[in-house]
Amino acid sequence: MNESAANLLNLLELESKGSDIFHGTGAGGETSTRIFGGHVIAQSLMAACMTVPQDRPCHSLHAYFLRPGSTSLPVEYQVERSRNGRGFSNRRVIAVQNGKQILNMTASFHLPREGWTHQHPMPDVPGPESLKERAELRAEAAHLINEAQRTDFQRDRPIEIREVAPRDFINPEPVDDHANMWFRMKAAQGADPRIQQCVLAYASDLNLLAASLRPHGLTWFQGRVATASLDHAIWFHAPIQFEKWHLYSMDSPWAGSERSFNKGAIYSREGKLVASVTQEALLRAI
Repeated sequence: MNESAANLLNLLELESKGSDIFHGTGAGGETSTRIFGGHVIAQSLMAACMTVPQDRPCHSLHAYFLRPGSTSLPVEYQVERSRNGRGFSNRRVIAVQNGKQILNMTASFHLPREGWTHQHPMPDVPGPESLKERAELRAEAAHLINEAQRTDFQRDRPIEIREVAPRDFINPEPVDDHANMWFRMKAAQGADPRIQQCVLAYASDLNLLAASLRPHGLTWFQGRVATASLDHAIWFHAPIQFEKWHLYSMDSPWAGSERSFNKGAIYSREGKLVASVTQEALLRAI
């Protein structure tokens, strides 16, 4: 297990402070400058899970990012038990850092039952074996990146990513908003279903916003655009085994008024739709 993957699993080991209050670390994750959005979502989901029977997995969550979080401070997660019904449980989570809310989230849990099923098919794309890993692509391009960003650009990350059609980091051509990537975390093998959902929640914030940059020939490394997630929603459709490859198929149907709308579908390697994701983001010229 690499160090960054071990760190991600450690992020999900929240400390109970009683009265449905939990503490988690703000350090680690994708960047050193501020807490990665998926980091706070994953910890918020874990806090909610710790107040719900394990036979009721999360089926959906809706989160709003209110302020950027600091990697140098712990995060307090306050859980409100909104409802416990025969089939559904609902939780509200408020993430607080330095006395201020940085995120609030509602999560719903459901006792699984059999029902009618259908799904859209998985896109037909090349498999991960024929594609370069994110770390390899970044190592090749590191000399092009501003020195102030280079350390974070090359930092070890917990999620293995292989993009189907990676773009130039500095001067990409404007292209269609659709994007596909394979991702997994081998260290998730053997983890219980709650951890699997939390790791997927973390990973669901990776590259989703980038779909809205594609039609405009933008990347984060040009110094032309300021971005931030405004909200994030996930629907879990099936149990997760994130140690195996999953395809994340993303697109951005709309952008305007300094905001973009992005959505994604996550499939198992066998083609089963296991989760759907939506997100609205800030997209501001600088």
